[in-house]
Amino acid sequence: MQRALIAGTAYFAALFALGFVLGAIRVTLVVPQLGMLGATAVEAPIMLAAGWWLCRRTVRHWRVPEALAPRATMALWFVLLLFVVAAMMGLALFWRSLADQGAQLATSAGALGLAAQLVTALFPLVVRAAPARD
Repeated sequence: MQRALIAGTAYFAALFALGFVLGAIRVTLVVPQLGMLGATAVEAPIMLAAGWWLCRRTVRHWRVPEALAPRATMALWFVLLLFVVAAMMGLALFWRSLADQGAQLATSAGALGLAAQLVTALFPLVVRAAPARD
């Protein structure tokens, strides 16, 4: 259980950091060109690919067993951290209420982003650990 929680935390931290950087690029450079939905459609596959790569390496590094319980623990912990930290950052950094954040998820771009986040949260259930390199 402890390995799954540590792995979920590491997976979250790495992917959230990447998402924060890509989100800044998306908002400042891509949204003016493609609009919010187009920019999210560009960012989502990058985040999904990065999530798959990071998840494989995380489960290998922390030796998370392939059994359902530890992988589900990792996935649930990841999604809990993701939603709590995203909500806190929305409140603290962008002065967006929880209601405003929820309303944004009801847009096409918000729904696409949420779907990508949920798919990424499920990766621990289906990935195999990346092979070790000698």
